[in-house]
Amino acid sequence: MKKILKALLIILSGLVLIVGVYVAYVYLTYHRVPDNVKLKPHNRNSQVLQTNHQYKAMTFNIGYAAYPKNYSFFMDGGKYSRAFSKQSVLNDLNGIHKAVQQVDPTLMFFQEVDTNGDRSFHVNEVQWLRDRMSNYSSVYAQNYDSAYLFYPLTRPIGRAKSGLVTLAKAKISDSTRYQLPIDTDFNKFMDLDRAISVTHIPVNNGKQLAVINLHMSAFTKNAKVRKAQIEKLFAKMKIEQAAGNYVMVAGDYNHDMLGNSPEVFGTTGKRMNWTHPFPADQLPKGFRIAKQGLADAKVPSVRANGTPYHPGKTYTSLIDGFLLSDNIQVNRVHVKSLGFKNSDHNPEVLEFELK
Repeated sequence: MKKILKALLIILSGLVLIVGVYVAYVYLTYHRVPDNVKLKPHNRNSQVLQTNHQYKAMTFNIGYAAYPKNYSFFMDGGKYSRAFSKQSVLNDLNGIHKAVQQVDPTLMFFQEVDTNGDRSFHVNEVQWLRDRMSNYSSVYAQNYDSAYLFYPLTRPIGRAKSGLVTLAKAKISDSTRYQLPIDTDFNKFMDLDRAISVTHIPVNNGKQLAVINLHMSAFTKNAKVRKAQIEKLFAKMKIEQAAGNYVMVAGDYNHDMLGNSPEVFGTTGKRMNWTHPFPADQLPKGFRIAKQGLADAKVPSVRANGTPYHPGKTYTSLIDGFLLSDNIQVNRVHVKSLGFKNSDHNPEVLEFELK
């Protein structure tokens, strides 16, 4: 009996040591990407945008090409932590690219694009998209470079490096990455780093179009963090507006952009961490949400990931879209219905003119 107890004690001590070493690794390797980082544009198009000319912009959270419609995610109560396979990632990327080709936007905003991740089988999705959209200038802003997360234990999500990609059929003058406030407690290891990129594109009247690509926190329960992220976004918008620029914000806000999505999509009124109403009444003067006709069309931009997608049963909402300065005219805005075939998001498309 003593030998058995001694063996069990040794095993237990070993497990405690392993856990302690891993926790130390996670804490010691944690870092945030610095604030105010100048980004290097890849210019492959020298066009200058024209005033009074119709263009299209498209925003698409691709979920690192790991969320086909039959996928469920463990952090939402689902089953999986990684993509089904490398081939599944490539299949989803092809489907995403096909949807972009159908729209043929002048401006393209992607979120959750991995450059290297266990969850996406180490496919460099940024380079994959650049290779296939060779007539676009582009810039990449890293959101996070997370430590290896050994959870869930049966198939850990692992390590991931991911971010935002902005593309334009035009010349990109410059671009900068700015930090967003995040949780400072243990939640920072799960919701990870957050940022926006501010990119300038020349216009023929001497002004610039400032495009802001963003992906706000999804899993934080901290209302102060959500508020601080929005305040920093609004501050950057006002700076660009004061400089006389056209300002377009595109991406995944992880807020209800309609304000009444439960009513529109016939879902529960109980708010999730990522469906709190966007504070439209606090927008800086001279800005508005482009949402004409979205409620009537009833096409959601996101689905819940607790289960595979079942039309009419799965929780849906509209959390993606565009904020615009008043000198940008909206001709049409719609969510492109893809049935969540290759991502847990549907893309939103804006047809606009620079006044």
